[in-house]
Amino acid sequence: MLGIALSFYVGRSVSPTWQVSEVSLGVEIVDPGKAISAADSQLWELRGQTLTGVPVQTEECVRVEDADGQVEYFSLVPRKHWGYWSFLPAVMAVALCFITREPITALSGGILTGALLMNQYDVTGQILIPALATKSGAGILILYLWFLGGIMGLWSRNGAAQAFAELMTRHCVRGPVSARLVAWFLGVLFFQGGTLSTVLVGTTVRPVADKERVSHEELSYIVDSTASPIAVLLPFNAWPFYVQSLIFLPGVAFLATESDRIGFFMATVPLSFYAILAVLFTLLLCFDKLPFLSPAMKRAIVRSRETGELDRAGSQPLLAKELEGSDTPDDYRPSAFEFFIPLGLIIGVAVGTHIFLGSPNVHWAFGSALLVAFFITLIRGMSLENAVGGLTEGLKGVVYGSVVLLLAIVIGRISRETGGGVYLMDVFAGSLPFWVLPVLFQVLTMLIAFSTGTSFGTFAVSLPLVMPLAWATGLEAGLAHPQLYLSICFAAVINGSVYGDQCSPISDTTVLSSMATGCDLMDHVKTQIVPASVAALIAGTGWTIIALFCS
Repeated sequence: MLGIALSFYVGRSVSPTWQVSEVSLGVEIVDPGKAISAADSQLWELRGQTLTGVPVQTEECVRVEDADGQVEYFSLVPRKHWGYWSFLPAVMAVALCFITREPITALSGGILTGALLMNQYDVTGQILIPALATKSGAGILILYLWFLGGIMGLWSRNGAAQAFAELMTRHCVRGPVSARLVAWFLGVLFFQGGTLSTVLVGTTVRPVADKERVSHEELSYIVDSTASPIAVLLPFNAWPFYVQSLIFLPGVAFLATESDRIGFFMATVPLSFYAILAVLFTLLLCFDKLPFLSPAMKRAIVRSRETGELDRAGSQPLLAKELEGSDTPDDYRPSAFEFFIPLGLIIGVAVGTHIFLGSPNVHWAFGSALLVAFFITLIRGMSLENAVGGLTEGLKGVVYGSVVLLLAIVIGRISRETGGGVYLMDVFAGSLPFWVLPVLFQVLTMLIAFSTGTSFGTFAVSLPLVMPLAWATGLEAGLAHPQLYLSICFAAVINGSVYGDQCSPISDTTVLSSMATGCDLMDHVKTQIVPASVAALIAGTGWTIIALFCS
């Protein structure tokens, strides 16, 4: 109530500050006809200024011609922030997550706080519906409520998941260590990162891990910590193509073309210290050799091994209990191939669409797998009533997790609209020693991603601001290796964003890791954040040391 009252007061008494963000689009754009000259622009002269009123123009594409006739295009976008009050919705949501351990209440509190801060009192019409009535919102409902819930319900009804677990136990798994190793290898194998990896690995390994008394806290940590980090280390996915559009620097030859920028991304992989340590730490956990365990994780390991209880007493797993076992009719014989065929379709369609279409189509992958699993179950003799019953039980089993995921998307959008990332960069982008900047960028992006729940959104906010600042700082400091220095700063941004996204309780991958493995959301956050923070600390130290050698 205090937070709501504070946000209402700030919303009524504090006006947002506007700034015009400038991003270079390079020398070519898709539709040059949309660009206007700098002389005709209403925003060009406002760059770098702090505005108290709303700019007349919301967005512009401007072309600038130099003395040699070379044309360069810029995107000008007005962005607003409420100063440090911009973080009030995210702070409210995260604080309530830790206090109440109940994500729906916490996220709803953050959403209400953000609505009051922005003076949008019709929360349903101005906040919820615009955020959810989008392509991404509909995609979340279809994928995680219909497709994921349906296929998990079918696997529970036809016994395919249990049959797969028994097969793996007989041939591959010989205890908790090998069960966790299977999860780790699958996490590395599905290196597309993000939602596809967390859902696929979690749903595949959970039956095996449950059988071997691997706690859901352990499994969710392995699944989450090999999703985005491995996508950084094996970037044969959509990440470089997205990031390259954000890192163009005018006048810098080695970032002049799209292929140059993608090559720059690939070349920074050895500097992704956090991602390397995150994947390594999960491997050490598989062998019970990770020294940086939180007390909660240690208790979870002891509890599951000694009592067989996979969740903490009083926890609220995001996966319904009815989906953790099998409810197979007496006259139906389960078969492991009913698990392998849909799983093979998920992998094959996702990889195939990535190769031929440029990005993995997760909806096609899970949709085709659900249809094939359903018809195989009917062909093998299960009644239509039982098969549809499995589907509906699966839908009911993931409703709670889907609601949490949708609310996390809304609060992430609110956090971006309030401009916390823009404010942080505006405050700290000053004259600092060059060796401080990599860690500063790491910490800032960690905070932005943690408070917004998105790494890609953090890239979009930070990279257009960080790259020019890092390059200018390296040149002004007279560094012997300015390109290496720029690579360090870039790696710090990428890895800091991944850490914040991975550890945030309002991140979609955090929610999905908990949902797919049947873990309590806050149990997952609390047990993961300790080893992840140790990895981030070591990574920051490494970047600082290398930055000093650049001089």
